[in-house]
Amino acid sequence: MKHDRPTDCALVVGAASAAVHLTDEQRLDWLRLIRSQNVGPRTFRALIDHYGDARAALAALPGLARRGGASAPGRIATREEALREMRAAQSIGIALVALGESDYPLRLMMIDDAPPLIAVRGNLAKLMQPTVAIVGARNASAAGIKFAERLARELGEAGLVVASGLARGIDAAAHRGSLATGTVAAIAGGHNYIYPPEHVPLADAIAAEGVVLSEMPIKHEPRARDFPRRNRLISGLAAGVVVIEAAQRSGSLITARMALEQGREVFAVPGSPLDPRCEGSNNLLKQGATPVTEAGDVIAALRPIFERPIQLTAHEPEHPMAPSTGREPNEDERARIIVLLGPTPVSIDDLIRLSGLPVAIVRTLLLELELAGKLERHGGGLVSLVPPI
Repeated sequence: MKHDRPTDCALVVGAASAAVHLTDEQRLDWLRLIRSQNVGPRTFRALIDHYGDARAALAALPGLARRGGASAPGRIATREEALREMRAAQSIGIALVALGESDYPLRLMMIDDAPPLIAVRGNLAKLMQPTVAIVGARNASAAGIKFAERLARELGEAGLVVASGLARGIDAAAHRGSLATGTVAAIAGGHNYIYPPEHVPLADAIAAEGVVLSEMPIKHEPRARDFPRRNRLISGLAAGVVVIEAAQRSGSLITARMALEQGREVFAVPGSPLDPRCEGSNNLLKQGATPVTEAGDVIAALRPIFERPIQLTAHEPEHPMAPSTGREPNEDERARIIVLLGPTPVSIDDLIRLSGLPVAIVRTLLLELELAGKLERHGGGLVSLVPPI
């Protein structure tokens, strides 16, 4: 039977056009797939690249996990669960926007682990405006909070949207300073679990003019490991990240590192060398971050970037779709790949070259291992074995 709607693969690979729209059934399938066990954004894309659509990928999950050595098949989200989540989101004004759709933020679409679906509440038009992120210490000084509010207000008045993470301290100050012009808060949990809880009123105020955004299920309570994952969204939304007061080991430095990996500009506000809250941000300056003492410093550096149209290249598969071999990998082929893998990330290109196996076989083997919980994908087409617990 011929279908007029685009395939899921076309929606991912053709995301550069930002002009596609999922059907209700496709959106349910995407939601089921990304909510299934051992399926993250990179795995999701690999599955769509390999099988063409989410429904076919869902059908393949149990067999892939079994062949990868899983003792039991990973849990697959049911259609009923996905439908409940979608209806719960709609009931409180949350839209589930898919990668490649017109309301999906263009810069976020550029990162290699962009969420397939984002849950957004508020004025979605703000996601299309030039954006800069402001992050910093939770236990910020009075001076740091005052400067963050002033910087965010002036950037907002200059036509920029300010993104941050709704945390205490600098994040909250940045949101407060840009409430009137619209700000974007990327959160680590679901929309029903705003963290910290005292920022629920702030989140509601943000949604009035700006956007609250999450990739997690609506009822997901955030855990420690969810915050670094959230940080890549903050940097991914923006053309540049401003760090105000960051200790040497802090989440703000994780955001700055992710910004560099994503090709974003990194800025830092100079702080007292006697204040440990400024040690990390001062070190960023030593490493080449652009110093910021006023909004004009950020605007001058980012204006040339914003004046250039965003050149979105299609999200190509990690390797071009190869003709199906029509068979499953055999044990000898599995052994050849496993012996080449270890805890140190290695490129998929090297695995193909060194194993001498067809691209389609290598991709299938990696999916098997990943869905068995034995493989981790990294940026830049790198993979590694998950160390045994």
